[in-house]
Amino acid sequence: MSVLDLFRLEGRTAIVTGGGRGLGRYMSEALSEAGANVVICSRRVEACEEVAAEIESCGGRALALACDVADPESVGKVVSEAQDVFGGVDILVNNSGATWGAPAEEMPLEKFDQVLRVNVRGTFVMSQAVGRAMISRGEGGTIINVASVAGLVGGNPEYMQTVGYNASKAAIINMTRDLATSWARHGITVNAVAPGWFPTKMSGGLIEKFGERMLRDIPLRRFGKPEDIKGVVLFLASPAAAYMTGQTVVVDGGITAW
Repeated sequence: MSVLDLFRLEGRTAIVTGGGRGLGRYMSEALSEAGANVVICSRRVEACEEVAAEIESCGGRALALACDVADPESVGKVVSEAQDVFGGVDILVNNSGATWGAPAEEMPLEKFDQVLRVNVRGTFVMSQAVGRAMISRGEGGTIINVASVAGLVGGNPEYMQTVGYNASKAAIINMTRDLATSWARHGITVNAVAPGWFPTKMSGGLIEKFGERMLRDIPLRRFGKPEDIKGVVLFLASPAAAYMTGQTVVVDGGITAW
C-alpha cells in the first residue's frame, strides 16, 4: 500500500450531520473527493440537497436526508436509509451544532438547554445509533466529533459570550474519549477535531463585527480556510489514522498555543 492509498475512501460510506453548510459542507466534499459515498443530513434538508447535487455532478454518490440529531427516531431513519442505499455506515462525522450568545449572568436557560440538546445529546444519539450499527456489522468504523477550541478555553468576553456552547464542546471532547475506550474492542475509533475561527454562517456575524480584534488572538493572523479543515477530517476518517482513538486534533491557527 502506498502512502497515498492510506487516504483513499473508495467503497466506504460516511454520514455527515449538519453537512449542508459551513464546515459540514467542506467535510462532505472532502470525503466524497476521497471516494466515499456521503449521506448529508440536517433539519434543513434543502441545503443538504444542494450539496448532494454538487457532489453527484462531480461524479460522487450522495444522499440528502432530513434529520433532527437529538431525536432517536429521526436518527434511526437516517442510519437505516444509509444502510439500505449504500450497504452500511463506515464513517460518522458529528458536525451538527447550535449556539446562543449572551453574558453568562443573562443567558436564557431555555437557550442554554437548547444548545446542549443539539450539541451534546445530538452527538450522543447519532453516535449511539451508528455505533450500534457498526458493532452489529462487525467491521469496525470511524467516528469524528466536531468540538471546538471553545471547549478547551474560556470565551473572550470582548466578543464571545457563549457559555452553553463552550460547555457543550468540552462535553464532546470527553465524550470522545469515553466512546473511544468503550468501543475500541469493536474496532471503532472515535476522535474529535477542534476548529478555531472559520468564516461560516454561525460565526459570520461575530467575524464581521469583531474580525480585526479576533485576528489579534490568532498567531497565524488569519481565519481558517476550507482546505484547512478538509485535510484534517480526511486524515481522521481514513486508514492513515487507524491507530488513533480518543484524541482531539486542534485546528485553530495557534489560538491555544499562547
